[in-house]
Amino acid sequence: MEREGKKYEEHAYVIDYLPQGRLGSQKPAFRGEGVVQMIGGTYFTLLEAIPRKGETLQIGDIIYVGKKGRTQISHIIGRISYDELTSTAKDELPAVIEKMIKSQEPRFLKFFNESQPITPRMHSLELIPGIGKKLMWQVLNQREVRKFTNFDDLKERANIPDPVKLLARRILDELSKEEKYRLFTRPA
Repeated sequence: MEREGKKYEEHAYVIDYLPQGRLGSQKPAFRGEGVVQMIGGTYFTLLEAIPRKGETLQIGDIIYVGKKGRTQISHIIGRISYDELTSTAKDELPAVIEKMIKSQEPRFLKFFNESQPITPRMHSLELIPGIGKKLMWQVLNQREVRKFTNFDDLKERANIPDPVKLLARRILDELSKEEKYRLFTRPA
């Protein structure tokens, strides 16, 4: 039996920067060092890290968090849950997720073009908020005619109101709630 290797984020988006650290943290104190909260660009992993001395980060910055060659981050403290995010991070998260979805349009179009049923009665498309049986069948029928080429094509041919917002809502649900099925995120 082969074990799947660990998945690490290479890049992350800053969702909050606390130059004086985080008060009330359950994590060990780092002597007043700054703390940055981020969301990973591939697996939507929520992370907390210590920036390098003298580094000032802005919300929305994309930074390298891979194993080797970090220039802006001293070290990763670890993964955090949605409940451990600051209120600022929670407020910024929807806009940052939408930005991430737009920048990875081919990845999410692939989901609409290739998604499969989860059970005999439920299709993975139905897990997207706002997509019921009717819209699911429109997507399935239209992708048989030809694959979707961009979000505008998906909106036009399948009558999906705003695919980016619907996908962002699903990702937020996966991050903030206990979901039985995960389409885009890893469990915390």
